[in-house]
Amino acid sequence: MTDLAQFPAKGMAVAGQSEGTGGDGETLPHNIEAEQQLLGAILTNNDVYDRVASTISGAHFYEPVHGRIYEVAASRIAKNALASPVTLKAFLEDDPALAELGGPQYLVRLAHAAISSFAARDYAQMIYDLAIRRELIALGRDISSKAAKVDIESEPKEQIVEAEQRLYKLAEAGQASQGFQSFLRAVTDAVNVANAAYQRDGGLAGVSTGLVDMDKKLGGLHQSDLLILAGRPSMGKTSLATNIAFNIAKAYRRGKKHDGNEGAIDGGVVGFFSLEMSAEQLAARILSEASEVPSEQIRRGDMTEEEFRRFVEAAKALEACPLYIDDTPALPISQLAARARKLKREHGLDAVFVDYLQLVRPASAKDSRVNEVSEITQGLKAIAKELDVPVVALSQLSRQVESREDKRPQLSDLRESGSIEQDADVVMFVFREEYYVEREKPGDDQLDKMAEWQARMEKLHGKAEVIIGKQRHGPIGTVDLAFEGRFTRFGNLVKPWQAGGGDFG
Repeated sequence: MTDLAQFPAKGMAVAGQSEGTGGDGETLPHNIEAEQQLLGAILTNNDVYDRVASTISGAHFYEPVHGRIYEVAASRIAKNALASPVTLKAFLEDDPALAELGGPQYLVRLAHAAISSFAARDYAQMIYDLAIRRELIALGRDISSKAAKVDIESEPKEQIVEAEQRLYKLAEAGQASQGFQSFLRAVTDAVNVANAAYQRDGGLAGVSTGLVDMDKKLGGLHQSDLLILAGRPSMGKTSLATNIAFNIAKAYRRGKKHDGNEGAIDGGVVGFFSLEMSAEQLAARILSEASEVPSEQIRRGDMTEEEFRRFVEAAKALEACPLYIDDTPALPISQLAARARKLKREHGLDAVFVDYLQLVRPASAKDSRVNEVSEITQGLKAIAKELDVPVVALSQLSRQVESREDKRPQLSDLRESGSIEQDADVVMFVFREEYYVEREKPGDDQLDKMAEWQARMEKLHGKAEVIIGKQRHGPIGTVDLAFEGRFTRFGNLVKPWQAGGGDFG
């Protein structure tokens, strides 16, 4: 190491963790020797890079010139080209910081002082840990300076949520902010998603809803998407949301994914924010579907011995289901995001459901309801992107649907529609024509009309439509589903040409 010590950079501490300082004179954790020896090992044996590439990047090096050497070497190795002091010389000889260290000769000295390759991973982990410590110090200073500055625009509660968000990002990604990424990396990510869909049964790019026809139309629930599920009261939007959430949680299977990381390979962990119904009411709905006992009978306790046995067995089977319900009313969007982050950190998270959007509170009061809803939808989209999960938010529709002859909803029926329609990746409407026709029942004396009404009811009974009014990734259109009101259950609709199998898949 004596050779390297002859070439210190300006402000470059060779002695290790005691000499780097921050802006206020405080020592910043670092270890220059570890950086030098790891770089020397890579330049001597390029195979070392593969062992450390998943742990560190150029940004984790304390000395900027070391980060640049690492990035150039990584770029060469990724192209199956040799990264050595000789090959890197051409790329770095004009680097002013390297010139202060003695120019390309410094690369040779790094290689000569190389450690044995078996210790490379330990050195990489040390460099990574020290980089995280520096990020934590910077974050702590930022929190401290913001807290010291008394500003009416920055409430303490908001500062806590913001600090938690930044700490979460640091814990997940190892860096406080990602910034720009190269197109190559974005293309690689897109190819990986397509490959995962190709490898998966049914060719889904996202999490399966458990409803075959809906999966075909949507390709599953895509990561980082905001999906709006809207409908008038009694259409069954909460039922459909709980059905899909239950299907995802029920199918959960953990294992090694195609990218090599541990996670859900089927189904997923679900977070359900129920701002309208209590957790107990929501659980009763799910148990009604699973046990095939009508929900009103469950509420009254009016069950036969056989039904009660099915109910208890369904409850036992669902004990381990990774479906987490938060029934806190009037939850602010910032708190909703913080709780979703916490759930992902503690149990994992693969899908978020919010019932319903208009009951979420904005972080601060706005001058109009439209602006409040805009903040909420933008917040939900931000949660989807930050946690890399699909967010399904339910929404009310305006009463103008009822005044039209054709009651099928459309995008303009969304309350405060501008922001919801703009921020959502997918907008779906639940529609059951049976509900409206049922209320058109003629009097008993109108026999002709009664026969016509009964024929219409028979045709529409047990059927529902999910109208896809907007979709960024695919076509719009209608998905036909079966609906069994007694069990508040949606299912796959058996087509006339499909033999047997019952109404539900």
